[in-house]
Amino acid sequence: MPEGEGNTVTLGGKGSALAPSSVFAVANGFAKVQVDSSALDRFAASRSSPSATHHVSFPSQFTQEERRASLMVLLGKLVLSGAVGTRATLPELLSGSLNSAESPEFGPLSVTEEELIILEKSGANLYGVFALLDYQTTLLATVIDAVAALSCEAIKADVLAFNYVDAGDGFTSKEEIGVSSDMKVLLNGSKLVGKLEVDSVYSILKINGTLRKVVKSVHLDMRSNLNSTVKVGKSGSRSDGAAEAATTSLLSLASSLQDVGKSSLCRTKLNLDAISLGSLRNTLEQMLERHCTSADDLRGRFKVILDTIYDKDYDNFVHEVFVLSNSIWKIVAWEAISAFAALEGTEFTGKGMEGGVNGENVKVDKKSDKKKKKLILGKGTSVLVQLIKDRLQGTGRNAADSSDIVEKSVQNLLLFFDIKHQQFDALLKTLKDILESNESRRLPKIPKGTRDFAKEQMTIREKAFSIITEVFKKHGATALDTPVFELRETLMGKYGEDSKLIYDLADQGGELCSLRYDLTVPFARYMAMNGLTSMKRYQIAKVYRRDNPSKGRYREFYQCDFDIAGQYARMQPDSEVIKIMTELLDKLNIGDYEVKLNHRKLLDGMLEICGVPPEKFRTICSSVDKLDKQSFDQIRKEMVEEKGLTAEMADGIGEFVKKRGHPLKLLSELQQRGSKFLENEGSVQALNDLEILFKALEKAKCIDKIVFDLSLARGLDYYTGVIYEAVFKGVTQVGSIAAGGRYDNLIGMFGSKPVPAVGVSLGIERVFAIMEQNQKDHNQIIRATETQVLVGFLGEDLPLGTELVNEFWQADVKAELSLSKRVMKHIDHAKDSRIPYMVLVGDRELSEGIVKLKDIDAAKEEVIPRNQMVEEVKRRLLTLKDSNFRVCGCLH
Repeated sequence: MPEGEGNTVTLGGKGSALAPSSVFAVANGFAKVQVDSSALDRFAASRSSPSATHHVSFPSQFTQEERRASLMVLLGKLVLSGAVGTRATLPELLSGSLNSAESPEFGPLSVTEEELIILEKSGANLYGVFALLDYQTTLLATVIDAVAALSCEAIKADVLAFNYVDAGDGFTSKEEIGVSSDMKVLLNGSKLVGKLEVDSVYSILKINGTLRKVVKSVHLDMRSNLNSTVKVGKSGSRSDGAAEAATTSLLSLASSLQDVGKSSLCRTKLNLDAISLGSLRNTLEQMLERHCTSADDLRGRFKVILDTIYDKDYDNFVHEVFVLSNSIWKIVAWEAISAFAALEGTEFTGKGMEGGVNGENVKVDKKSDKKKKKLILGKGTSVLVQLIKDRLQGTGRNAADSSDIVEKSVQNLLLFFDIKHQQFDALLKTLKDILESNESRRLPKIPKGTRDFAKEQMTIREKAFSIITEVFKKHGATALDTPVFELRETLMGKYGEDSKLIYDLADQGGELCSLRYDLTVPFARYMAMNGLTSMKRYQIAKVYRRDNPSKGRYREFYQCDFDIAGQYARMQPDSEVIKIMTELLDKLNIGDYEVKLNHRKLLDGMLEICGVPPEKFRTICSSVDKLDKQSFDQIRKEMVEEKGLTAEMADGIGEFVKKRGHPLKLLSELQQRGSKFLENEGSVQALNDLEILFKALEKAKCIDKIVFDLSLARGLDYYTGVIYEAVFKGVTQVGSIAAGGRYDNLIGMFGSKPVPAVGVSLGIERVFAIMEQNQKDHNQIIRATETQVLVGFLGEDLPLGTELVNEFWQADVKAELSLSKRVMKHIDHAKDSRIPYMVLVGDRELSEGIVKLKDIDAAKEEVIPRNQMVEEVKRRLLTLKDSNFRVCGCLH
């Protein structure tokens, strides 16, 4: 901005708008202001005469910058709002004062009635400083990420949190994702970040992201307020709510600034602790204590801000927020200084000087110094560090001693981070170049509601799929695969109100297609299309739903389906499918769960008993199906006000859906004489079905997992009999983890002979979420590779290395080849991949006909003959406990 001292801000021109950056420029003398000639001509035509007196005044605590900003806004409001009652005299007077270097001072002004109203109702003091804050904090939001990135390297912090922000569930804010993306660009390639877990680093995403969000909101409000006209009516109070609205916006900004300041101070102190040169650290700590705002000062400042709001002292309020903002800038500058000192301490004491701070003698360890030079900064932070180095060039040329050099260096860098300083633009341009030039090279994003799966996650998934497939096959099922998209007519009309969640594909010039919503309808289509009347099948595949992503809810996810179609003994397939569902969940070992069960005919009977018309059965079932997410009062309101039931009908439904309990006990209650269900034919059939089913489940030893629940509805239209839903009861809230039911009419809907069917679908993505959380809770490490032995060849002779590893491959041993002259590179590879054994071979070993066999966990090494290496490794593998693939304590 200082380079723009020859700039001119024009007010009143066609299409012109006043921006916070213009207010800042004029307030600090970096730009002149002029009123467009067309506006002056309009005012010159005024014939109004002065009829009142007004004194333009500013709060005593306002700085010259704040006063000039207020005057700039006042001029803008006058030019924007003035009409027939505004003369050219007043705009010329105000612009002349702004273009002068003197502090704006005015005596009593003779004004017209229209001018008086504009002057009194402009809110210039509030909005002038508001504009300064807008400009100042917009720049701050750009700088704080880069400074925080420097701190991450200075304290060798764990920054893995920046890699796992956008989970695709739609719950991570756009601003947090933006902060994460910028941090990754700044730290890309850094070898300095480490494993130190630091709260003030983990909080960067939330705190900096919140500032971005608040600053954007403030900026929108500010642009609107700066360029809105003053309604010229009767003079008087300006209590139109504008001041209150502005203070609400600024209070959020003040709160966010305080959080930024506290977080930055924490990292500053950690940076100081990381400075290896004790005398430099002590000097900087003393300077920080003398010249920088403390955490207690921040709390006191925020309390003053709150007091001004309670007193409705809006001018003082905005001034105090401005003071807070200036303090935060200084804290952030100190964070940058301390991080730079930790990374490049010699730059403060005078590069190459033997003397330390305050005369301390420092011997440079050349070996240590050489090692330090190998440390690599991030691609973004390295540019920033070099810029700071360039800034400090020659700083200590005339210094009396090293302590004086530190003082001058700190003052130099404080100016460097001062937005009014002429070199701040160079800093800002560098930061923008770092981030924007990397825009095209940033990691691409995935759509919301989708996920990538890393090798550790894939290990869990593959093992889970293996267990699921094993259970399905144990019950005699065969595999089936169907297209990922179907004709749209195949899917429509099968899912009730959920049909709106079907993903339609663009017309490619022929058939209208949609992505499959589930695996059941494609299975029914396959049965009907091929004229099949019996099949026991399983399918594990992805399905797609145009849903709002949430925790455990995705737009693309796997389903694991098991279905039995055909004529069987009454309730035989139903009982087996439910047994399979409990068997799966038990074998996956996710923790406690329950299976809620009901019967669609019992549900229909309940609605009929309550007087619900048959044509409303399905839509009321959709309402009842929401009872696991909403209270009955909310559902009752929906049924009465939106779906046309009477209050009596809704209350009757309410009495029924409260009933849940042990299957045989609740069944006995519903079968007692006097039960209303015994008066309904469909309900009697359902109760008889359930009696057979519950007795079979009791014999199958899984009835303890079942809860007979009359509130379970399952909204899909195709269910005709038993319905069930498994719900996880642990800490991780994911909702339903498996569900299914009987659908006797679905296959027949495709024009073929009706074939009864029953099935279950496992919500495997939610199960994975539980398993991953269990793994984190137990701090268990997942081994992503099954490699049993690493062949480490000490050299780069690929043919010889291949010959060695091929001996293991031919013996069906899982092996990898590593070529390197460095022994530790092979060992590190084996440790990182958790490979139990390593065979190490070099030229000497080849000449002597031996190899070195290393047990990685035991850190033991033995020499064995080359011709026995495969048999020896296989022998040891037989004795190795098969614990490598017990994943997370969840899979066995």
